[in-house]
Amino acid sequence: MAMNPWRDAVFAGDLVVVSGQLGIAEGKGLVSGDGQSRHSLVAAQTRQALKNLVGVLAENGLTAADVIKTTVYLQTTDDYKAMNEEYAKVFHTNPPARTTIGAQLVIGAAVEIDCWAYRSKRS
Repeated sequence: MAMNPWRDAVFAGDLVVVSGQLGIAEGKGLVSGDGQSRHSLVAAQTRQALKNLVGVLAENGLTAADVIKTTVYLQTTDDYKAMNEEYAKVFHTNPPARTTIGAQLVIGAAVEIDCWAYRSKRS
């Protein structure tokens, strides 16, 4: 198997940068929602992308509360509402700074999310 030319997370001192996460479920590919609406598709891919992002954070000793900045890439900005509803479920208290961009995404994904997090000194 060829190795991807990137890492899921890179530390720079107390900062960690998490590579863009797609709505891919392990062993299943892109999630598809209920198959009935674009809203459902975007919501499902956002949930999965955020689950993947939080998983990378956890593997590196961090949580969603440590995130200071996210960038959300949407296949179309018409998907903003569906994405935002799911995003708010993860970042509901003291949300990080965020940029949302319309972009052409790889493998037909509807959403991709990356982040910067800060590893604070914990007691």
